Amino acid sequence: MDNTFDWFTGEWTSRQRRLRSPLTGTDEWYEFPGTHRCWSVLDGRGNVDEARFPSQGWGGLTLRLHDADRDEWSIYWASSRTGLSLPPVVGRFDEAGRGEFTCDDVFAGRAIRVRYLWIDITGTTARWEQAFSTDGEASWETNWVADFTRTG
Repeated sequence: MDNTFDWFTGEWTSRQRRLRSPLTGTDEWYEFPGTHRCWSVLDGRGNVDEARFPSQGWGGLTLRLHDADRDEWSIYWASSRTGLSLPPVVGRFDEAGRGEFTCDDVFAGRAIRVRYLWIDITGTTARWEQAFSTDGEASWETNWVADFTRTG
């Protein structure tokens, strides 16, 4: 796979699973459905997807921008609940098609490392995972998982 998000253009449904209270030791998850519309911008150097989560009463928007000199993507997330999340996660896809994107951030007053993974990508399915690390990437707590199915 190349280092692009072209495979994600189109329409998708998703099953979202979120850890109710990240970094507290709980294993209580909740689930909700999502719909997504994704399109390419800037001749493939950018990618946008709009997510809607009707049962939760909110939605989100992801903007992905490619730096050709570094061959890296910067991924920005904004939601109708919390606005723009900064900083962006940054990374790329490897030769096997696994995308890994990371950044330093703060969650509930704690310094964390954030990781987004794009894995198990096929023509009709994909998985995205978000995880936090509080120990310099020695361990990760996955706190949000989305399984996507293409609808159009």
